[in-house]
Amino acid sequence: MASGSPKRGVKWFAVLVVVAAAGFAAWWFSGDARKAPEPLNTVEVTRGDIQLLVSATGVLEPSNYVDVGAQVSGQLETIHVRVGQNVKEGDLLAEIDPTVYTAKVDATRAQLKNQQAQIADRKAQLRLAEIQFQRQQNLYREEATTRESLQTAEATLASAKAQLAMLEAQIEQISSTLRAEEANLGYARIYAPMDGTVVSIEARQGQTLNASQTAPVLMRIANLATMRVRAQVSEADISKLEPGMRVYFTTLGDPDSRLYGELDYIEPTPEVTNNVVLYNALFEAENPQGKLLPNMTAQVFFIQKEALNVLRVPASAVQGNTVQVLDAAGNPQTQTVTTGISNRVQTEILSGLEEGQEVVMVSRDPRSGASGNPSFRGMLR
Repeated sequence: MASGSPKRGVKWFAVLVVVAAAGFAAWWFSGDARKAPEPLNTVEVTRGDIQLLVSATGVLEPSNYVDVGAQVSGQLETIHVRVGQNVKEGDLLAEIDPTVYTAKVDATRAQLKNQQAQIADRKAQLRLAEIQFQRQQNLYREEATTRESLQTAEATLASAKAQLAMLEAQIEQISSTLRAEEANLGYARIYAPMDGTVVSIEARQGQTLNASQTAPVLMRIANLATMRVRAQVSEADISKLEPGMRVYFTTLGDPDSRLYGELDYIEPTPEVTNNVVLYNALFEAENPQGKLLPNMTAQVFFIQKEALNVLRVPASAVQGNTVQVLDAAGNPQTQTVTTGISNRVQTEILSGLEEGQEVVMVSRDPRSGASGNPSFRGMLR
């Protein structure tokens, strides 16, 4: 009997060791030994601006431009400007060979001088006819001539008056033709119709222009001091826009600079591309430094609503009309707040919080099931 007691003691000791090891393993693999309390994820209540925006993509174009064409045909002799050059209204842009038009003007002027010389002759003939008619009248009263001679003198006078009137009409016609020929000669020199920048040149020096049917376009002059932005807005957002609302845009080359304007108007006819309906919304922007150029891409933001210098928190921190704030002991407490506008990133706080307070960020715990009950990231489990 005595010899068996030590063996039973060893046996019970082995059982205790196995049980302790199993308990330790269960505790270890449960994760409780390895988990450390995670800190609460909080943010401060800050003060700043909140904007509710409608975004769109746009393209820049000149607010005002004119296509400069040729009104007469001929060889383009000289182009005096280049693309990118600034011009003033009245500056000489190009010249068409004036040889033909100069010859026409010279010929018409010579014809006009010939007619004017004939007018002088006809006036002299008229004066002579008047004198002869007056003489025949005096002789006829004294019965010193025949009635036939008087009638002949009268007819000669009437003919002289008619021929003079005919020449005067011809002179008016030739004078009108001369004015047209001089105008055509003037059109051979092409001047800038407005202040602006030469943004494109379509013709080439030495090219023969044919203006008999349509006016050939030589170049385009645009006013780049003020640019127009043509933004394409989806049909889902177009009802949110109205003329006069503030808008800003950025360009690909300078995404950090915002340029502001006001929506001028919305074109009623949409553009349909691949079954996508887009409406053009247009506004102007000043371009004093000339950095904005035609056909640049613009990222446009229409300001639907905005609140300036207001208290704000991340939108994800607000659940309904409540937030979780830290008390003096660092524990989260539910706080009722009154909210203003929200842009899905930040929410305006009208009352219930003060600047600098710590607000707990609320997340959805994927382990809470399909209902998605909210939990606090980092809270002790």
